[in-house]
Amino acid sequence: MKRKATAVWRGTLKEGKGHLSTQSGVLDQTPYNFRMRFEDEKGTNPEELIGAAHSGCFTMQLSAYLTEKDYNPAELETKAEVTLEDGTVKSSHLTLTAKVPGIGRELFDELVTKAKENCPISKLLKADISVETTLNN
Repeated sequence: MKRKATAVWRGTLKEGKGHLSTQSGVLDQTPYNFRMRFEDEKGTNPEELIGAAHSGCFTMQLSAYLTEKDYNPAELETKAEVTLEDGTVKSSHLTLTAKVPGIGRELFDELVTKAKENCPISKLLKADISVETTLNN
């Protein structure tokens, strides 16, 4: 399975602007710019999208592990806070609030750790990144 997304940027870092699109169409030429990313202008940015991807992936992975152990989570809510400092994504902090009837704390903590380490987005954040280029002058 492969999923695709596209970013288009025109102009300089501070005055330029771009848009993001996803294969599913959920994002369809969604605008983003310097002020959305580094200031308080309303709109999305790459770090916010990483947070959404990480929290969604982790939550689904935890649900899978709970289901394997015959627990039916009533609700799993995960908030992600992605920190960008000095041009580097430094961390993704997940905050989970869970309602899982009948589970003990020790098993719950074990499954949370397993989900954190094994969800595909957690693995991506540690992965090698490759780039293929085409230059049109």
